[in-house]
Amino acid sequence: MDNNNNYWAIVLGASSGFGGAAAKQLARDGYNIIGIHLDRAATMPAVEAVIADIKAENVKCIFYNINAADEVKRKEVIKTMLSFPGGTPKVKVLIHSLAFGTLKPFIPKAGEVGLTKAQMEMTVDVMAHSLVYWTQDLVSSGMLVEKSRIFAMTSSGGRSSIPYYGAVSAAKASLESHVRQLSYELGYMEVGVLAIMAGVTDTPALRKIPGNVPMIEVARRKNPRNRLTTPEDVAKVISLICRDGGEWISGGIINADGGEDLVNFVGQNSGNIFG
Repeated sequence: MDNNNNYWAIVLGASSGFGGAAAKQLARDGYNIIGIHLDRAATMPAVEAVIADIKAENVKCIFYNINAADEVKRKEVIKTMLSFPGGTPKVKVLIHSLAFGTLKPFIPKAGEVGLTKAQMEMTVDVMAHSLVYWTQDLVSSGMLVEKSRIFAMTSSGGRSSIPYYGAVSAAKASLESHVRQLSYELGYMEVGVLAIMAGVTDTPALRKIPGNVPMIEVARRKNPRNRLTTPEDVAKVISLICRDGGEWISGGIINADGGEDLVNFVGQNSGNIFG
């Protein structure tokens, strides 16, 4: 097992879903955790539960309740990190798991409200561009160490059309482009940069997508394991890639879905058909 006690993992979107599960798994792996999240009072008990699980692993844990896409707040967190007791923290893992965007049609029909320019820009900025800005600050501050790992959560919606998902789809496609570019530009540091495409997972973010119930039902039938992906499944994949040598996997998309994306057709009452 790698010795991670001297390293930090920064998780953007650490309070629930993929980010929360990854934060807890990396704590079990020995990483100190910095969690960035945006929660109101109603969801803070769940955040406190995540923090308690992380601290139970006897690692350092610091959570910031801020908008990760806010430049001023990001700079404040970076400045605070640089003044940590004991010196500049060594960041070895950055996880981008921000799920905050607008789900509206580009071309509204009767009774619908269409997507605005501000909503499009906000969605792509939060769910894609913020990865670049956090990475830039970590590199320029000297906190990102050689052979680090950077993970960005993408989805099959980045290359397909889903009702009301247009802005998020654009963000995911942009996010994957950023992964490729960062992999190229950080090659001199041997940093592994990856997009993780999970299978359909029952998270708070999924529940906000119109038509999520049939989406869940179809995914369960499609998946060769006959179940949905869980945040813990994805967290374990991230943990594996964070092991020594995993930095050589870089620039592409890793499917963490049990084979779900390979299935092109599934009958109502029959087994899976692969194609």
